[in-house]
Amino acid sequence: MQAFDVLGDPVRRRILELLADGEQAAGVVSKVIRTEFGISQPAVSRHLRVLRQSGFATVRPDGTRRLYTVDSAPLREVDIWLERFRRFWTQRLDALGTELARGRRERREPRDKAAGTSSAGRQPSTKSEEDT
Repeated sequence: MQAFDVLGDPVRRRILELLADGEQAAGVVSKVIRTEFGISQPAVSRHLRVLRQSGFATVRPDGTRRLYTVDSAPLREVDIWLERFRRFWTQRLDALGTELARGRRERREPRDKAAGTSSAGRQPSTKSEEDT
């Protein structure tokens, strides 16, 4: 199964979000998913099995419980595939950062002038340079 086929399902994405916070018992995952999506426990078990079989999650027994964790290897593969597309949003985020900095600077400049400091943070001289 392709990684995006696995990640394309909102239930499986939500399960991965839960597992990203750390190891979770199958019962805990099932309770959250059944509440949020209104699906049965066997349906949740099928989603967990898909995640396990596709390599996105691992499971270990702990007595009668099954503890699930994220396996990051398939996510790294997705990240590598997405790398070629990052430029589409990286440029926009850089531009957003520039605009945010400009806005902070523009809000700071009127306060600096009101306080009698220049944009460099210096107090203006009370004597002119010609007096010295």
